[in-house]
Amino acid sequence: MVVISGAPRTLPQGLFSKVAHYRHKVFIEQLGWQLPTLGEGEQDQFDRSDTVYVVAQDEDGHIFGCARLLPTTRPYLLSEVFPQLLNGLPHPCSPDIWELSRFASVDFNSRMTSPLGQYSSSIAIQLLRESIACAAEHGARRLITVSPIGIERLLRRAGIHAHRAGPPMVVDGHPIVACWIEVAGNIVPAQLAP
Repeated sequence: MVVISGAPRTLPQGLFSKVAHYRHKVFIEQLGWQLPTLGEGEQDQFDRSDTVYVVAQDEDGHIFGCARLLPTTRPYLLSEVFPQLLNGLPHPCSPDIWELSRFASVDFNSRMTSPLGQYSSSIAIQLLRESIACAAEHGARRLITVSPIGIERLLRRAGIHAHRAGPPMVVDGHPIVACWIEVAGNIVPAQLAP
């Protein structure tokens, strides 16, 4: 597994386009989410110059995982689209709190994985750890997520210290939850798979 992270201008040429296509396959084609598209790629207003991406690829350059990190000092998914998940609390706005969104770990080149199985794979855990470490490198002390409830299983399995920011809700037929992840204590060097 090769992990590449960075803002759009620092990613290798063409990688963001591959990420957008991958996200389309995972979130729109496989999971059936109603999300904005650009051609055959999925991207929204939060895919901007200050967004940081964490991308897992195999040695042939095929993407099998991604995550998006957003500073909470500018508009982000939870603050703009899902504020109700905070149960009436104000949305975070701090340079040391970042949002983790569009997390996926599906290997479309393997017959053994599915979008729903992404929440328990060892690759997903490694990608989550890499995402937490990347956020820490950008000054994050805490992460906030908007995720399907299944992400809680991944967090527990990985031994990640996390807790709900509010009760789960069903939005567009999908149960989702906002969840806090403490960065301190969760940065463990990942054992990268070949």
